[in-house]
Amino acid sequence: MKILILGAGQVGGTLAENLAKESFDVTLVDEDAHRLQELSERLDIQTVQGWASHPDILRRAGADDADILVAVTSSDEVNMIACQVCYSLFRTPTKIARVRSLSYLTREGFFSKEHMPIDVLINPEQVVTNHVHELLRHPGALQVLDFADGRVQLVAMRAYYGGPLVGQALSFLREHMPKADTRVAAIFRRGRPIIPKGDTVIEADDEVFFIAAREHIDTVMGELRKVERPFKRVMIAGGGNVGARLAQAVEGDYAVKLLEYSVSRAKFLADQLTKTVVLQGDATDRDLLLEENIEQCDAFIAVTNDDEVNIMSSLMAKRLGVRQVMSLISKPAYVDLVQGGDIDIAVSPQQATTSTLLSYVRRADVARVHSLRRGAAEAIEAIAHGDSKNSKVVGRRIAEIDLPPGSSIGAIVRDNEVLIAHDNVVVESDDHVILFLVDKQQVHAVEKLFQVGVSFF
Repeated sequence: MKILILGAGQVGGTLAENLAKESFDVTLVDEDAHRLQELSERLDIQTVQGWASHPDILRRAGADDADILVAVTSSDEVNMIACQVCYSLFRTPTKIARVRSLSYLTREGFFSKEHMPIDVLINPEQVVTNHVHELLRHPGALQVLDFADGRVQLVAMRAYYGGPLVGQALSFLREHMPKADTRVAAIFRRGRPIIPKGDTVIEADDEVFFIAAREHIDTVMGELRKVERPFKRVMIAGGGNVGARLAQAVEGDYAVKLLEYSVSRAKFLADQLTKTVVLQGDATDRDLLLEENIEQCDAFIAVTNDDEVNIMSSLMAKRLGVRQVMSLISKPAYVDLVQGGDIDIAVSPQQATTSTLLSYVRRADVARVHSLRRGAAEAIEAIAHGDSKNSKVVGRRIAEIDLPPGSSIGAIVRDNEVLIAHDNVVVESDDHVILFLVDKQQVHAVEKLFQVGVSFF
């Protein structure tokens, strides 16, 4: 599959790196020759320097035989025009574009073949907002991911000393919670994956990924650690696109304060937000945080456009008594450095956006993909097709399916029914199968597993 990526910024570079590791034919276009050289020296990709929306540049990059165009430059207009050019001149089958401005996104019917032919719209601010909103709903979770239209959730959390299941084998989990069925998909211990078995014992500080029906998530979380009080008071640092969207999304559920450095932006937000208290000031000002009773906040979320400000304000908030702090980190190298210490959760907009894009490049019928642990692991929602004669999964019990090493099936969604993937569950055609891969090298093997044999056609 040939994939053309426009824009070599954080998102484009991260996506190119992910796809190159999976042996896709990737071409990256950007004006910055130095950035292209840096990426081409460490990745097996082709690069073209030039203006991403110009027809001659797109032709040089191979738009006439590309399967997918991904336009993620910093300009909405360049992304949109590139999609229009690829549709009109090159008939590129799938066109994906990052569009940030609400002025475009709120125009009903604008993104269509008749007007602006973009097949998939990506809005990073909305992706991050949804991600943080789910974390606020589940205090203590490191990650909360939806599958099958939200009927199933995969949750990552750290097992703490004193948790009911620490020191217990996983087989005890099912006995202890007969009314809330769940399955542990993976455990990461000191950064290394452990494939869970019935006799696997959970240790303190393990990062545990478990899957369950949405209505059972809170019950299972309570077994892995002490039940945390729901969040009530939230402070957001940064009133840019992400901060404003987040405040608007959560102000109906929590008492929200928003800190914005710019006087004019603070005034604008005060007029736009109905319940949020907007404060003008520096998020790293200790006296200001104390004056605003930071110690009474349940959650502090730093989403300015400066990684260093986000990190420093989060560290300060944590040491001043905030229960949980989250920090938006754009530089991938910073994410591993800060998460798990005083900063509880590092949110990577590039990783969140990349997860959204990955489902469109999978060779099997894939409804959703989530990239996990900074791209090292992956969760996939694949749809099973065919019958026992032409499919390697349909008509077979889960115990009989020849899964690649390091992969496991967590749950199956059949119509509106959620089936946790125990060994005796039989896969049927049209089932949505949620898999967890601790090793992304096995992605192609999983794709082949779900592809239907020739006899199906």
